This record gives sequence, C-alpha cells and structure tokens, in this order.
Amino acid sequence: MAEFTLDLNDDQKQVRDWLHGFAADVIRPAAAEWDEREETPWPVIQEAAKVGIYSLDFYAQQFFDPTGLGIPMAMEELFWGDAGIALSIVGTGLAAVGVLANGTEEQIGTWIPQMYGDANDVKVAAFCSSEPDAGSDVASMRTRAVYDEAKDEWVLNGTKTWATNGGIANVHVVVAVVDPDLGSKGHASFIVPPATPGLSQGQKFKKHGIRASHTAEVVLEDVRIPGHCLLGGKEKLDERLARARERAKAGGERVKNAAMATFEASRPAVGAMAVGTARAAYEVALDYAKTRSQFGRPIIDNQGIAFQLADMRTRIDAARLLVWRASWMATTGKPFTSAEGSMSKLYASETAKSVTAQAIQILGGNGFTREYPVERMHRDAAIYTIFEGTSEIQRLVIARTLSGMPIR
Repeated sequence: MAEFTLDLNDDQKQVRDWLHGFAADVIRPAAAEWDEREETPWPVIQEAAKVGIYSLDFYAQQFFDPTGLGIPMAMEELFWGDAGIALSIVGTGLAAVGVLANGTEEQIGTWIPQMYGDANDVKVAAFCSSEPDAGSDVASMRTRAVYDEAKDEWVLNGTKTWATNGGIANVHVVVAVVDPDLGSKGHASFIVPPATPGLSQGQKFKKHGIRASHTAEVVLEDVRIPGHCLLGGKEKLDERLARARERAKAGGERVKNAAMATFEASRPAVGAMAVGTARAAYEVALDYAKTRSQFGRPIIDNQGIAFQLADMRTRIDAARLLVWRASWMATTGKPFTSAEGSMSKLYASETAKSVTAQAIQILGGNGFTREYPVERMHRDAAIYTIFEGTSEIQRLVIARTLSGMPIR
C-alpha cells in the first residue's frame, strides 16, 4: 500500500510538467475562440490524441497510479489551461469510469477503447444519468430498460439530459430503471453501441460556462441493445436485485446503485478540476496585482488586495489537500467513513467559485471584460457546484455519513 505523501516522484513531476506545457501551449491559446463558438474543439482533442493525452493508455496509467494522485494531478493541469476545452478532452472519462465501476473485464476491454478511437479517428463517449425530472433525485428516474428474453435484448426508452457529449458520442453509457419498485436500487447501466437505431440527440444546451464542451439531451426510443450490453451481466444484476428486494422487506437500504458508484469514483477528480480553474484565476489576479499601479504603488501593497490573495491561495492549497487525500484513500482501498470524496468536491467547488469571483474584483473593470480570462473562468467555475452532485447534495451525503443515516 502506498504511503500518503505530499511529494510527487520524478515520474509524476515529468507528467505534470508535460501536461502543463500542453495546457499552456495548446489549450490556453484556443480557449477564448472555442468559448465564443460554443462548439466541441475537435482540433484540440485531436492534438491531445496525437501526443497521447487523449487516450486509454494515458488515463489507465494515471488511474492505476498507486498513490492515487495521477488523475487529480492531470485534471488540475488541464483545467488550469481552460475548463471548457479540458472537459471536452476528459469528458469521455466519466463514461469510462461508469464501465470500470460496473462492467466485467470483457466489457471494459471491448468498450473503453471504442470510446476514444485513435489519433487519426478521434471518438468521444457520453455518460447519461440525469433526466428532466431526475437530477439530484436519482430515485425519480423514468428511463426504462425492459428485457426481451426471447431475443436476449434490452429495450430502452426515455430521455436523458445534461449529457456531456450526448448525441455526438460513439458510445453512450445509459443508466436506466429495471425494477421501478426498488427506487434507486432498481437501476442498472447499459452500453449503447455506435449507430444504434432509436438513439438521437435532443436539445443542445447553450450554457453560461464550459461552452467548449458539448452538453445535450439524449432521446431513447425503442433502443434495442444486445443482452451483453448490460454492464456487469444479467446474472449479477438478478443477484443484486434479489438482495435489494430482501433488504427492502427487512427495512434495509444499503445496496449499490449504478449511477452513484460512478459518481463516488469521480468526485475527487471533479474537485481537482475546480482546483485547476481556481489556481488559474488566482495566478492571473496575482500577476495583475503586482503590475497594476494606483496612487503610485502596485495594488498588491494594499492590504485589501494582499489579504484577498492570501485567502485565495490558502483555500486553493486546502482544496488540493482534500482532493489528494480522497484520491489516495480511494486508490488504497480506505473507506470514505466521513464522506471524504464528497468533502473534496464540495470544498474545491466552492473554492473555485469564490476565488474566480475575487479575481474579477481584483482586476476591477478589466476583470469584467472578455479581454482578460478571469471572466470566463468565473463562468466556468459555476458548474463545479452543480454537476456530479450539487453542493447541497454533497453536504447531505456528508451529514448522513457522519450520522449513520442511509444515503438514498
């Protein structure tokens, strides 16, 4: 078991510096353009694929880093470059985590490579969980999956929303209801292969921030998929549903939920994204405060500015420590007895919103214009307290974990 340490080893430092260089040289120069265009930055994703960043091998290496710091380190550097473009590069990872969390070894080996494609033919994937009436309340999910035993096929019907890469993805991972009587415990995850009839893109959302990342509805109309596209397999599903029914009769609740398993694994990574955005805004504000003069001296000489920067840096470092702790715990198999994963996402997300707002204040009128990047960073930061579990939901998870109450 890897010991927890704040010192990156030489290999980690090399990867960090490589990612930082890509973020500085490729992502940042393209950020404003793709934010304005509100389109998927395919050329940047392709560049990431060419150098090996957008690939299964790269994310596998970071995912299996024995210290647990590979993924958060990568997320922080890429999102330091730009949140919208970075999300387009890493968005496929959420679908991949969905397969890793719930799939068999054969399914992992079959479907995850198809999510990425290669440098000459880049593909993306989408994880589809939220619905118009089921965001934080996953128990209200209505998308149904019905098993056609005669054909060994699952038939999916419903509408998903807020899906990153939804509709443009090569592979969609869809969470659906298989037993409505069990609420959130009656859900399962499915692979919808490329070009499957009945799956279409609904509304594409025009967003406040992360505008270079494609977000849309996914409509499923009598979508038929082979039985082997049920993640984990039917035998495992039947066993899990049987346990859930028995525990429901006995008044128990502790049964694994497909969507929640994915979110539990990804929350520290979202926290790392938020840390990257916050750090980027802080650095712009710090440089500005050191060079902007008013009343004959740099504005950083004023305590009102200096103290803000001190608080910003302190919060960023504290957020990173929470993210690293949760990532290390997850990798080394230590249970989140105090909801450490949710803690990391909560604090880092709120830090990103606060720090980017303070950065605008320090830049004054310049910060309110698109001539400086902090305006975009502030818009981007708003998403961290919303997606993959709102800040309110994180607080609920933490409180219920501490009290021993069931997390529904």
